[in-house]
Amino acid sequence: MLKNILILTSLSFLSITLVACGGEDKPDEKKVTAKQLNSQKTNTNKRWYSTTQLMRGKKVFKENCAVCHGENAQGLAQDWKKPLADGTYPAPPLNGTAHAWHHSKDALLRTINMGGIPLGGTMPSFKDKLSDKDKEAALAFISSLWSDEIYKAWSSRNK
Repeated sequence: MLKNILILTSLSFLSITLVACGGEDKPDEKKVTAKQLNSQKTNTNKRWYSTTQLMRGKKVFKENCAVCHGENAQGLAQDWKKPLADGTYPAPPLNGTAHAWHHSKDALLRTINMGGIPLGGTMPSFKDKLSDKDKEAALAFISSLWSDEIYKAWSSRNK
């Protein structure tokens, strides 16, 4: 009975999350390609993280996250919003082309800690696998991939 309640609660949360994130792609409603994101220069001095965190985060991401989210956080699935044959959702892009930027830093850290299984995904929990500094560094790397426009929108949403 408790297991069924947990499953229903998780599915409800996932549905709300997907609906809430589904309608807002970009601040100006334009689609941004990975190539455009990579070509846009960002200034780490205007962002929450240091260059040291960014370099550490790149390593942490490569060693722990890239296998599912892609080397450049571009995602590996054609449609990250569509469930796989087993009913789970694929790992979304984290580079600004999906919905990660819609969530606060705390919410993103919570997902790293809890994993994606409660939300219908397959991401394992990293609560006991990564230090707090490594989790923050991974977020530094992820947000470094966001264009200045996306970063500004994220930052203003989370003041």
